[in-house]
Amino acid sequence: MDAAAAREATKAIPGVPRDDEGPVFRAPWEAQAFAMALTLHERGLFTWSEWASALASEIKRAQAAGDPDTGETYYRHWLATLENLVAAKGVASTATLHRYRDAWDHAAERTPHGAPIELMPGDFG
Repeated sequence: MDAAAAREATKAIPGVPRDDEGPVFRAPWEAQAFAMALTLHERGLFTWSEWASALASEIKRAQAAGDPDTGETYYRHWLATLENLVAAKGVASTATLHRYRDAWDHAAERTPHGAPIELMPGDFG
């Protein structure tokens, strides 16, 4: 992950969990979701102000639905925002995103703990 881009994102987006060195993550998937957003921003899919607005809307929606807002779900909101913007911008449809999420879940279920998860045609059942 580009350290300068990560610092720019943490400055532009309020609430990103961070320490003195930059963003912090509790699990690898959080860092991957963060990196995907950085890449899509760098490719011009959205501005940071557009991202921040969409993320704030997603967090408010989740809180209205009962999210406890303890910080533990921050990157779930980040991922939902990423999926929503990707679909809204026509990069991939919501149906395609759900199809891959379901395939990933299937692949994860069949993969022994500690082994890399690999998507296979059968995961798309």
